[in-house]
Amino acid sequence: MPQVTEEAAKRAEEIKNEANEHFKKQQYERAIELYTAAIELDDNTAIYYGNRSLAYLRTECFGYALEDASKALELDKSYIKGYYRRASAYMSLGKFKLALKDYETVTKTRPNDRDARLKFQECQKVVKMIMFQKAIAVEENTKTVAQSIDLRSMVIEDDYEGPRLEEGMVTENFMLELMEHYKAQKKLHRRYAYKILLDIKKQLMKLPTLVDVPIPDGAKFTVCGDIHGQFYDLMNIFKLNGLPSTTNPYLFNGDFVDRGSFSVECIYVLFGFKLLYPDHFFMSRGNHESVTMNQMYGFQGEVKAKYTAQMAELFTEVYNWLPLAHCLNNRVLVMHGGLFSTDDVTLDDIRKTERNRQPPETGIMCELLWSDPMPGKGRAPSKRGVGIQFGSDITWNFLEKNNLEYIIRSHEVKSEGYEVTHGGNCITVFSAPNYCDSMGNRGAFITMTGGDLKPKFTTYEAVPHPPVKPMAYANSILSLFS
Repeated sequence: MPQVTEEAAKRAEEIKNEANEHFKKQQYERAIELYTAAIELDDNTAIYYGNRSLAYLRTECFGYALEDASKALELDKSYIKGYYRRASAYMSLGKFKLALKDYETVTKTRPNDRDARLKFQECQKVVKMIMFQKAIAVEENTKTVAQSIDLRSMVIEDDYEGPRLEEGMVTENFMLELMEHYKAQKKLHRRYAYKILLDIKKQLMKLPTLVDVPIPDGAKFTVCGDIHGQFYDLMNIFKLNGLPSTTNPYLFNGDFVDRGSFSVECIYVLFGFKLLYPDHFFMSRGNHESVTMNQMYGFQGEVKAKYTAQMAELFTEVYNWLPLAHCLNNRVLVMHGGLFSTDDVTLDDIRKTERNRQPPETGIMCELLWSDPMPGKGRAPSKRGVGIQFGSDITWNFLEKNNLEYIIRSHEVKSEGYEVTHGGNCITVFSAPNYCDSMGNRGAFITMTGGDLKPKFTTYEAVPHPPVKPMAYANSILSLFS
């Protein structure tokens, strides 16, 4: 290991302290740049990697966070925060057994550390729950959650004053009442909530994995990115761009829930419009429409708090049937994440992909939900630890092979709410402004008209919301991120 001069070590420490100040201000990208500069001066200090690992966790670069935490422990096996950081990354990647090993190491090293013991026990619960769920899944003739729901047993109380389905159907009037009901922080009756989930599951099951969307010449079409439980910002989109209708169609491109603490309200409004306008309202699955993400980042906890654990399980069944991609006029492909680890993927391969499952760690489904574009060319391991990063040549080759003009994806926070890269061939749209009440970004949506399909961008700031913090319902083990 090369020696670090006293001058370099001193300067590295100064830069680390400066990075810490940016971290405190939630300026994570700048903090990462400075931690990296400190490491370039002194690559023998575990805390620099540990601090950068935490910054990567905050920016959801779980793969990079894992690498840095492991490097910190390689340099100093007694660096306790390194085990916490690595366990955090493992948890975020759904690798709960590996996380459990790191927590176990901490509890053995510090047997009297109450915080370490609590995190170990919480992680143990998650591992046991996953093993139980897997055991149930392999049992033959297991009823689905949907099959076990008895709507007739759910009595609507006389004092219920909320919106009501008309003859069991979602109507325009119901949707208008529902949105006002939610703005007033009131709850939809559980009978109607379950009915919507049962109906949307039936509808989604009939759809292909890749949905072809025709847009007539001159007709308007809107694409929105991540919403992440920011209900009041979702309402602002409709205020700016008009409510969904047969003449104002929308595509919401995944990550409807988690992090924001109004995810239940968001998903019921979106599912309601999907039922009302099945041929003019579209929804793609995101990486957060999955059990692992929902267990960690708040949606499961929110559903349990507002309804029941059974409903959380029903949501999982429904999410499994969300389409993975949409193709607009056979010319624009829209998916949540991005492109693929091989050059031979066609639209037909996407169509043939089995989606009624939890996202795998590799393959077409995984990459549609998790991949990200990068500057330059070629492919690189994902900063998230799942999926890949793909360069401009990968995008161009995919478009050429499939006779497409460009792709739209979401999945990443952008300061202006959108970003055009790869020579205009790859567009990112992110619709949750001031993400997690901390990032300071604008939100955006894309409008286009059938015919030229030229994207136009509308950006907007966050609007006020009731005093419920993001991640209010998240798994308590995520306190280790702080």
